[in-house]
Amino acid sequence: MKTRRVIALLLVLAAIFLCLASCSPKGNGDNTSSTSGTTGLVKKDYASELKLNMSSETKKQVVTVKTYVDGDTTHFNVPEDVIPGGVLKARYLAIDTPESTGKIEEYGKKASEFTKKTLSSAVSILIESDSEKWNLDSTGSRYLVWVWYKTSEDGEYRNLNLEILQNGLAAASSTGNNRYGDICLSALAQARAENLNVYSGEKDPDFYYGDAIELTLKELRLNAADYTNKKVAFEGVITRNDGRSIYVEEYDSDTDMYFGITVYYGYGLSGAGLSMIAVGNRSRIVGTVQYYEAGGTYQVSGLTYRQMKPDDPSNVQKISDGHDPAFVTISADKFVSGKVTFDGDTREYSFAELAQSTTVSINGLTVKDIYTTTSDDSSSKGAMTLTCEADGVTVYVRTAVLTDKDGKVVTQETFAGKNINVRGVVDYYDGKYQIKVLSLGDITVNN
Repeated sequence: MKTRRVIALLLVLAAIFLCLASCSPKGNGDNTSSTSGTTGLVKKDYASELKLNMSSETKKQVVTVKTYVDGDTTHFNVPEDVIPGGVLKARYLAIDTPESTGKIEEYGKKASEFTKKTLSSAVSILIESDSEKWNLDSTGSRYLVWVWYKTSEDGEYRNLNLEILQNGLAAASSTGNNRYGDICLSALAQARAENLNVYSGEKDPDFYYGDAIELTLKELRLNAADYTNKKVAFEGVITRNDGRSIYVEEYDSDTDMYFGITVYYGYGLSGAGLSMIAVGNRSRIVGTVQYYEAGGTYQVSGLTYRQMKPDDPSNVQKISDGHDPAFVTISADKFVSGKVTFDGDTREYSFAELAQSTTVSINGLTVKDIYTTTSDDSSSKGAMTLTCEADGVTVYVRTAVLTDKDGKVVTQETFAGKNINVRGVVDYYDGKYQIKVLSLGDITVNN
């Protein structure tokens, strides 16, 4: 009996020893970044395990960043012989990060910041195609690429696509159907096993879960940075629809000014939801404020409408209809050089900055030059930029693709050398404020 007890005790001690041994840290090899305490598996650094083969048949190009868009989209500067215009809009292969530009999603900001921080620290960035040519994505405007970077001149390139996957900052997107499919699937499986970020089941600390903050468009325009990534609600008149975005403006009696914002609704609304934000409506807009880095502006996105719950406070709601745009008449000099200050506010603003996304009218502009978008690959083919002058001041007017009453595209001959009156929305593009015209009826030719 005593012998049996001794044997049992020895077995228990052996079991404890084995348990402790299995839980002790394991030595990291070249391809190991850490050890999982939940799965007991060695956590691999797939981003460094995959090696860049410079002699493969794929296209490769060293690039620099022009614009950070979100976690899986970046605009890169490239030579003109790679892409006419010198800018390649890259969509990262094999990954789909949560949205941070259109509809704001959990972990979208974190994924976007991860990409920006990683590439900002790189001394060299290289993009690679998945085949022997640069391939466009389904939108026809972005190129599908692998993004490689290194942080020292004598270091090796790391694969950013894989790094995003292994950190749990992306969902699968044809992850196994590419030249690096096997290792991509392994990185994705590891992130899921480790319960990282989007696979954690936990709330995103950078995502705003609270109720919408009710405010005026004036407050939003003056302090947009304070509301970034927060859900807000405001009222205003919908003045124009530009594809998947609307312009909303509201009059402020204290300052005798209109304040506005661009609202991106994307593909998130249909039917009754779209009727809530029709041009001419005064509506209550509920959405998330974001800084649209590609455009250098603030916008509101993430609109919803639950038709079965029309009174849901998170819905966009129509208040009334039949409202016209303000089209405030201003001079060219005020548009370009005007300054605005408010009582009790020590900050000085440019007029155009505060008037952004509102409607204005400028008369007596002489058209000096016209640039027309001619690329067959551009959805803006036929759109024009008019360089105009009035009293020695230059004003830029950007049109949509304008058509006449017969549906024919209006060409630059209609405006070249003419004196015109313009009504449009104050827009910001490539570091300059301009007047954006969306309808032929908003340009009057005086001679």
